[in-house]
Amino acid sequence: MKKFINSIDTLLDESLLGFSKAHANIIQLNAQPHFVSRINPPKQGKVALISGGGSGHEPLHIGFVGSGMLDAACPGQIFTSPTPDQMLAAAQAVESGGGVLFIVKNYAGDVMNFEIASEMLDCPNATVLVNDDVSLPKTHSTGRRGVAGTLIVEKIIGAAAENGADLATLKTLGDRVNDATASMGVALSSCTVPALGKPTFEISDTEMEMGVGIHGERGHETVKLTSATEIIDQLASVINDDLKPKKNQSVLLHVNGFGATPLMELYLIYDLAAQFWQNRGITIARSLVGNYTTSLDMAGCSITLTILDEELLRLWDAPVHTASLRWGC
Repeated sequence: MKKFINSIDTLLDESLLGFSKAHANIIQLNAQPHFVSRINPPKQGKVALISGGGSGHEPLHIGFVGSGMLDAACPGQIFTSPTPDQMLAAAQAVESGGGVLFIVKNYAGDVMNFEIASEMLDCPNATVLVNDDVSLPKTHSTGRRGVAGTLIVEKIIGAAAENGADLATLKTLGDRVNDATASMGVALSSCTVPALGKPTFEISDTEMEMGVGIHGERGHETVKLTSATEIIDQLASVINDDLKPKKNQSVLLHVNGFGATPLMELYLIYDLAAQFWQNRGITIARSLVGNYTTSLDMAGCSITLTILDEELLRLWDAPVHTASLRWGC
């Protein structure tokens, strides 16, 4: 294992310190317990938006704290849920009279710890559970995982919250965006968790993992490596069968890298995915390409499709100013 680290035990602390220094005009770091929050407090009465999860997925979630998106984010250790005390401290720091909305990826540890925090919090609160990973069946024992579609949910809810929407409205909106979003990923390699010191799974040079999550776990199937066109057709077909977008509908197409896939390849993937849906009469109204929900140094990508209406399109286009997503400001 080759990593730019001093110590496995201090890696997260040092990374967060560097992040807070690099983006000191946008966010501030609370050291104990760990959370990142906006440098400027939310407007009085605004609903506070809080998300979080294990580290190793950067820029998710800390990179999306700022105007037009999250008010705070709680980073856990690598691929490990943040603790309830982190979420409680973050909520108490940013709540300004409008209540708190938690945005939670559907992983058992995240769900349990955010639920504990919500029960401890002495103000109105609600939760949007993100479960956009269509590589798993809806009947899966723990439900579908929350993956790259989390960014879409956070951005659209963030715009509505910035405009003054109340807690109940934001909860309904978040659930609606989640229901309109589907993702699926593929990996060409594993990732190396520093504490483990070796790849989380072995895969040959002629294989790929279809349906991977974002925690270094295997997919639902190991298959022979094939052309980019065939790979994207497989991913897009599963997403399309699940969402069933109608002809002439507008969509947001998000191609996300897992950390070690060059942008040259991600843009090639975007072109193939766009062709897939355009050939079916779907309108690609908005796009996002890059490394946004990563899995440390995994080589691979995911495709996310969100069906848009006029309201969702307007909220997506609304100004945002965070470390890793910004426009219109």
